[in-house]
Amino acid sequence: MSRKYRIVLAGNPNCGKTTIFNCLTGARQHVGNYPGVTVESKTGEFMLGEDEIELIDIPGVYSLSSSSPEEGVAFEELTKPGIDLIMNVIDSSIPQRSLYLSTQLAELHIPMLIVFNMSDEAKRKGLKFNIPKLQSYFGCSIVQTVGSRGDGIDKLKTALAESLLHLEDHDVPKLTYGADVDDAIHELVQWIEPAMTDRVHHIPARFFAIKLLEKDTCVMRLPEFQNLDAIIDAQITHLYARHAITAETFMADCRYAMISGACRDAISFTQERRREISDKIDAVVTNQWVGLPLFFVIMYLMFWFTFTCAAPMTAGIEWMFAWIQGLIERFWSPDAQPVLRSLLIDGVIHGVGGVVVFLPNILFLFLAIAFLEDTGYMARAAFVMDGIMRKFDLQGKSFVPLVLGFGCNVPAIMATRSIESERDRRTTILVLPLMSCGARLPIYVLLVPAFFAVKYQAFIMFLIYAIGVAFAMVAARILKSTLFKGDGEVYLMELPPYRVPTAKSILLHMWDRGVMYLKKAGTIILGVSVLLFIANNFPEKKTFDADYGTQMLAVAADTSLTAAEQAAAVRHIENMRRAEAAEYTISGRVGKFLEPAFRPIGFDWRVTTAAIGALAAKEVFVSQLGILYAEGEGAGDDENEDQQEPLRQQLRRAYTPLQGFCMMLFCLLSIPCLATLAIIRKELNSWKWMFLEAAGLFALAYVTTLIVYQIGLLLKIGTNHLL
Repeated sequence: MSRKYRIVLAGNPNCGKTTIFNCLTGARQHVGNYPGVTVESKTGEFMLGEDEIELIDIPGVYSLSSSSPEEGVAFEELTKPGIDLIMNVIDSSIPQRSLYLSTQLAELHIPMLIVFNMSDEAKRKGLKFNIPKLQSYFGCSIVQTVGSRGDGIDKLKTALAESLLHLEDHDVPKLTYGADVDDAIHELVQWIEPAMTDRVHHIPARFFAIKLLEKDTCVMRLPEFQNLDAIIDAQITHLYARHAITAETFMADCRYAMISGACRDAISFTQERRREISDKIDAVVTNQWVGLPLFFVIMYLMFWFTFTCAAPMTAGIEWMFAWIQGLIERFWSPDAQPVLRSLLIDGVIHGVGGVVVFLPNILFLFLAIAFLEDTGYMARAAFVMDGIMRKFDLQGKSFVPLVLGFGCNVPAIMATRSIESERDRRTTILVLPLMSCGARLPIYVLLVPAFFAVKYQAFIMFLIYAIGVAFAMVAARILKSTLFKGDGEVYLMELPPYRVPTAKSILLHMWDRGVMYLKKAGTIILGVSVLLFIANNFPEKKTFDADYGTQMLAVAADTSLTAAEQAAAVRHIENMRRAEAAEYTISGRVGKFLEPAFRPIGFDWRVTTAAIGALAAKEVFVSQLGILYAEGEGAGDDENEDQQEPLRQQLRRAYTPLQGFCMMLFCLLSIPCLATLAIIRKELNSWKWMFLEAAGLFALAYVTTLIVYQIGLLLKIGTNHLL
């Protein structure tokens, strides 16, 4: 007979919990080797024989103290009714620290199965476990696994099936805190039990008594216990008078004492412990003199790797889209459904194709980020950056979301939930859009090769990212000194051991981000490209200011001109005609209307409309330029009338390197995409902050770009066109 069970997956950050989740459910969820990857609960399902299992992956936490957003989510999930079993994953290479959460989970009196993950690392450290003895301490089965390789998963499923068969017979030991504390717990239980409602009745009153003595905020907020403040305070005061320390500290000491005894009794060393490779590497990468320069070198190499490796693939995709365009032009007559033909070529191919062509850059960037995460370097980078970030009134823990912002601002903003300080979290959210997300990368990849020599391209790419980081840090300092004033907070961070990342984990991460990017190109970008095509082509201009046809005939009849001169003259006339037609369209009119305001920062009406379109998604900046230049530029002879020059060449002829740099600068600092604004509103729960963020970033982008462009003109830096 088929049954359905609900199992909660709990554990410390960075214990491999999400890897176990993926092994059991097959879900493609990113696994990062640093604390705070999972910041909200995830659900997956799998079959265990005939039974259906709902597996809930809660955020990684060190305890159930409810002092952070992750612990709050974990507490809420673990105290919901209907949980059949807790699967507690621990890092078996550091059992004494990892088992602290297990003692608190045991107090819930819910059947539990402990997974000693990373057992390969424990073996390398010389740890040997007496599993039967450990099981007697915690009253539940223990299974050893290596989640990254899938080792032990079959044994885990067998133990899980056995545990589910004996849910009613589980034995969860009750931790003793000593006579005084146990008496206080017993006294509170007498008052708690009558107050408990059906909503919390499935949790033992003893658990709530312990949490109330610890002044746990989640339990203190429960309406059932609102009238017990005087009784709780009396017990806490009594315990403090007897032991001169708070009840919370005393109970934590008792838990650690129990764990220490269990580990001393059931864990031995097969060899002398030596200094690990991780420690030797950390002596270099976290060194106060070497760590920071090494970090910048690694970041530079990451961008160099992204740009260099992607170039051949990008060229191949460009060739493919050019071939598809040529195929359509060859077999689809311009006289048959000309509007639909133009929509397909100029809207879809030049719009969506102009974004898809940068997919290799996105893939290689995420490949590099995933590698750094999974090796454990990201945690070191946060540690190294903590000193610098403190100078800007941020903590090192803010560094992880900021680095994730290089990929996408939306998940990066969600990752700020791992920051305990609400002031630091709000500050990090508001400065995150200044980090160059993957959506801006196509803009840089288009403009950098168009305006800068090969030997400068990696430097310019690094520089634009560095500018975003610098502005984010300065903005954070200003926010923390004005809107979010407060005392500094202590920041503790775990440095996990270095690990060799699995190819599967890295490739899945790269694949998922690539698919997400293509979905965006196939939905948002496609929809916006169609709208922009309509705006760029309608209304059509029927009457022109000049008789361009007569002018072209006159040029063709002028025998004093060579064939090349005639072709150039005809091309110039045709471009003038197309430019006049483009200015008559909706985009042209909007761009022309706004052009006076944007001209001081080096933008013409084409770039202005592209910047406006980028509000939907940053990649639209590229697709809009592709569409506009497909309409506004072209060859003039009949044979190549529909052939378009590569967009980079057209931009190189139309703008100076100074203007190209200002385009990148404005796109970096200006209003982020609508998805980012939406997640800011959601995370801060405020429309006001969302609009203030948009207005502030636009003002910052405009003023900064204005200063750079005007100084560049004054000093004649990058003001010559590249032909």
